[in-house]
Amino acid sequence: MNAQTPQSPAVTQQSPPETAARKPSLFRRLRPLILLVVVLGAALGGNWWLKVGRHMTSTDNAYVQGDIVLLGARIEGDVAAILVADNQQVEADQPLIQLEDRDWRARRDSAAATLRQAEAGITTIHAQIEQQRAQITSTEAQIAQAEAERVRATADAGRYGSLAQSGFGSRENAERTTADRRKAEASVAAAQAATAAARAALPVLEGQLATAQGRRQEAAAQLVLAESNLAYTVIRAPFAGLVGNRSAQLGAHVRPGQNLIAVAPPPERQWVVANFKETQLRGMHPGQPVTLSVDAGPELHGRVESLAPATGSLFSLLPPENATGNFTKIVQRVPVRIALDAGQDAAVLRPGLSVEARVDLRADPSAPSGVFAAAAATLRLR
Repeated sequence: MNAQTPQSPAVTQQSPPETAARKPSLFRRLRPLILLVVVLGAALGGNWWLKVGRHMTSTDNAYVQGDIVLLGARIEGDVAAILVADNQQVEADQPLIQLEDRDWRARRDSAAATLRQAEAGITTIHAQIEQQRAQITSTEAQIAQAEAERVRATADAGRYGSLAQSGFGSRENAERTTADRRKAEASVAAAQAATAAARAALPVLEGQLATAQGRRQEAAAQLVLAESNLAYTVIRAPFAGLVGNRSAQLGAHVRPGQNLIAVAPPPERQWVVANFKETQLRGMHPGQPVTLSVDAGPELHGRVESLAPATGSLFSLLPPENATGNFTKIVQRVPVRIALDAGQDAAVLRPGLSVEARVDLRADPSAPSGVFAAAAATLRLR
C-alpha cells in the first residue's frame, strides 16, 4: 500500500493535458458551424438593412400634442360652487364652475321689463297712427260736405241775387244767401286746413313709431346681453376631456379673463409632433405609416399628416438672422404632424408626453419589415 500511494499524484498530473488536448479539438469541430451562423446572421442583417432598415427614419424629439383649453371667467362674480374634481373626465357642455348669479338675474329681469315697456309703447303708437288715419278720413269727409254746402249756397246766392236785381225778390234774401255762400266757402277752407293738419301729424307719429322700434331693438339687445351674462355664471366644458390645473377656490372673487380651470382633449383628439432633421425629410410625405414608442403605454401607430411650412427656429420668439456675422451651418429641424390611427388603446396618452417616432419611407410600406420576413421576400423575388 505504501508503494501505490506515490503513484496517484502522477496520474492526477497527467489528466489536465488530456482535457486541454480535447478542447481545441472540439473548437475545431464547431468552428465551421460558428462561421456559418455568423455569415448567415450577417447576411440576414445586411438584407434587412438594404430592404428595410435604411428606409426607416426616426427621432426621439417628438411629443404628444393636444388643444388644451384654459377656461376663465367672462364676468365678475364670486365662485359659488365647484362641480368637478381634479383630473375628472367630463362631457361636452358639462358644468364645471358655478358663479353667484343673483345680481345677474336681477339685471336680466330689468332688461326684460324694459323690453316689455318698449313693446307697449310701440302698440300705443300704432293705435295713435290708426286713430290719426281715421281723423284724416273724417276731415276729408268734412271737406266733401263743406264743398257740397258751398255749391248749394253759391247757387242760392246767384238765384236770389238775380231775383233782387229784377225786382222779383227781396234784397234781404239776396244778402242772406250771399252770407251763406261765404260761410260755406269758409267751411271748405276750414275742412281743408283740418285735413292738412291731420295729415301733417301722421309723419310725426310714424317717426315716433320708428324711435319706439329702435328702443325695442335696443331693449331686446340688452336682454340678450343680460341673458348671456347670466349664462356665463356657469362655466362649461367646451368638449369632452379631462379637467385639470384648477385654480378656482370656493368663495373667491374672480374677474373677467382670469383663468380658473383647464380642459385637456381625449386621446382621439391628440396628435404627435415629431421634429425631424432636415436631412431626414428626403422621401417623407403625408400618408406614410409611423410607429410610435411611448414610455407610458404600448406601441402605437399613426400616419404622417403634414409637414410644417417652415423650420421650428423661424417660429421662435427671436428667429435667427444668418445674413450678418460669421456663419456656422446647423442642421435644422422641421415639425411633422402625425395623426394617430383609430381603434388603438391610447388611453394613457397625455399632451406633453415624450414619444419616439419611426417613419417607414419605403415605396411599399405594407411589405414585410421583419428580419426573416424580409429574407423570405428576397428569396421569393429571386
